[in-house]
Amino acid sequence: MTENTSYTTEEIARLLKISKLKVYDLIKKGELPSYRVGKQMRVDLSDLERYKQNSRNSGPSAHPLPGDGLTEAALPQAQQTAPFAAPYQAFASPPPHSMKSSGVHVVITGQDMSLDILATHLERTLPSTRPLRSYAGSLDSLIAMYQGESDIVSTHLLDGDSGEYNLPYIRKLLVGFSYIVVHLLTRSAGFYVQRGNPRGIRSWGDLRQDGLTLINRERGSGARVLLDEQLRLHGIPSSRLNGYINEENSHLAVASLVARGGADVGIGTEKAARIIDGIDFIPLIRERYDLVMVKKPENEVWINAILDILRSEAFRNELSSIHSYDLSETGNIVYET
Repeated sequence: MTENTSYTTEEIARLLKISKLKVYDLIKKGELPSYRVGKQMRVDLSDLERYKQNSRNSGPSAHPLPGDGLTEAALPQAQQTAPFAAPYQAFASPPPHSMKSSGVHVVITGQDMSLDILATHLERTLPSTRPLRSYAGSLDSLIAMYQGESDIVSTHLLDGDSGEYNLPYIRKLLVGFSYIVVHLLTRSAGFYVQRGNPRGIRSWGDLRQDGLTLINRERGSGARVLLDEQLRLHGIPSSRLNGYINEENSHLAVASLVARGGADVGIGTEKAARIIDGIDFIPLIRERYDLVMVKKPENEVWINAILDILRSEAFRNELSSIHSYDLSETGNIVYET
């Protein structure tokens, strides 16, 4: 490899055997210099080697090196990285529009496309801010926030006993934190079934049908929590469901598998059902999709910018073009400590 080799954040995570969120944390702290090529963050080989050498020199308490510490196998599935790809051969020095960034890095964690739109608006509003996107599930995202690896977390976690979304989980996980919870949107969640609904699946109780095959979401995702809570409330053992242990990492992947006949039913949002041909959507619940931000003095500027963006006509107009999003409460503060 040459000194001009550079890597994406996914490749760095793979090489160091750490999560992508941990890579973002190192970038935020300035321990791993990075720069942008378009919308993609890259790290030069020379900077990666320098970081590894510094870690070795720091002794046993240093950050993990390749083969040390937390491995991908120990990470929640939603945080595991993609297969390692061939390194990118960069310019001898980063091009003028992608010089090594000294801006404020803000890690936005979650899977809905509304977060990509939010990241674009944030960078446009605060040019010194560098949004970094991580596509983890709701529960994994809150855990990442607790560990200091995420700044803005999206969550749609149902508490079956109270019927309340998000706050029961946030209060339990972020004990001792000062934070603000803001509503982003409300959307429909329910079943993906094959076109014409040949199994007649209309309610959670219908999951008791003999011979039914499910495709599940990964642990830590909001859809997985929704299913598990409903199975508990309806007294349906997960062991009764064929395919319960088979997981996909996105609504689109679940919907696609159902459309191909690989499963009779899956759980997801209405938006994905309108993208994938060959399935019907059975709405079951309106879920609240909220944002959580930790309140620190150094976060005040971009938190205020996020609130202004959520309440802006431009942001709402862009989201309103996406079917099934209810934006009537977007930008409302749900809870604050």
